[in-house]
Amino acid sequence: MILFVTMSIRNVSFAPDEWFHCFTRGVDKRQIFMDERDSARFQMLLYTSNGTKPVHISNLGGRHQGPALVTVLSQDRSNPLVDIGAYCLMKNHLHLLLREIDYGGISAFMQKLGTAYTMYFNKKYERTGTLFSGRFKAVHVASDAHFRRVVNYIHANPAELFESGWKKGVVRNLAKLEKNVRAYPYSSLPDYESVARPHHAILNIAGVTELVDANPSFQTLLKDAQDFYGYEKEVLSDLER
Repeated sequence: MILFVTMSIRNVSFAPDEWFHCFTRGVDKRQIFMDERDSARFQMLLYTSNGTKPVHISNLGGRHQGPALVTVLSQDRSNPLVDIGAYCLMKNHLHLLLREIDYGGISAFMQKLGTAYTMYFNKKYERTGTLFSGRFKAVHVASDAHFRRVVNYIHANPAELFESGWKKGVVRNLAKLEKNVRAYPYSSLPDYESVARPHHAILNIAGVTELVDANPSFQTLLKDAQDFYGYEKEVLSDLER
C-alpha cells in the first residue's frame, strides 16, 4: 500500500541541482508529531531515508526506548538521494528544502521518508491508513532572493507556537520569541548556528551557504519569513485550512 503519494504541486518538474521547497501536513489536519520521540524519529528518518543503502532503525538496538539519535546518524547510507538544505517539523505539518542529486531523487526520498514514518506512527498509535494529506507540495526556488526568504521562513516556522500573529508582523515580545525560535530542537536552525549536536549530519549546509548568509540576525530572519509568507500565502494556505 502506498502511504505517501510522491507527486509535486502542479506544473513543477524536479531536476538535479535545483532547490525545491517541499511541504505537507497530516490528513484531516491531524497532528503527525504527538510527542518528542515522534519528532526525533522523523529526524532520524530524514537521514536514513536519504541514501541508496537501506538503514533499518529497528535493527540498531534500544528495543524499549529505540536507538539513540547519534547512533542512527552515524550509519552508512551510501550515496544520498537529495541535499537537505533546511527543515522544520511542526505539530501537524513540515517543511523541507531539497535539492535533487540525480533524476528521481526527490520523489524517491519523499516516498521512503513518508512510508517509513507512517509505518512507525501507525504501529505506535495502533491505527491504519494514510497519515499525510494526499500529495506533498513542491515549489521551485527560482532566485537567490526567493532562496534566502524560504530558508528563513522554514527556520521561523516555530514562531507560530509562541506568537500567533507573527506572520502579519504582530509580535508582543521579540526577545522572548527569538530565544524560543533559536531553542526549537526540531528545525535545522541550531545547526546553522553551530550548536554542537549530531543533527548536522542530516544537512548539506555548505550547499545553502553558497547562496545565503548562514546566520542572519533574528530581525532579518523574521522579516524575510514575513515577506515570504506574503508572497506565497496562496500556496501555503493548504497548511492552514
